[in-house]
Amino acid sequence: MTVVATACAITLTVAAVLALLRIARGPTMLDRVVALDVLVAVVVIALCVEAAANRHATTLPVIVVLALLGFVGSVSVARYAAKEEQE
Repeated sequence: MTVVATACAITLTVAAVLALLRIARGPTMLDRVVALDVLVAVVVIALCVEAAANRHATTLPVIVVLALLGFVGSVSVARYAAKEEQE
């Protein structure tokens, strides 16, 4: 399990760094929002890997709240951008 957790940690770290680069360099607001949503997903997955590696479920409420925040944030920004585009 240690090898799998280490491989997951390395992969998630690379994904987080790439998402942060897209947030910093994104030419449009929507690019930054998508990258931020990816970063939230990476954090949720990292918490899931940590919970699986340590065999506990105490982080489950945090995982659910973060996933819900990521979804609601992305939908609200998409609706805002769609309203702006129509005007």
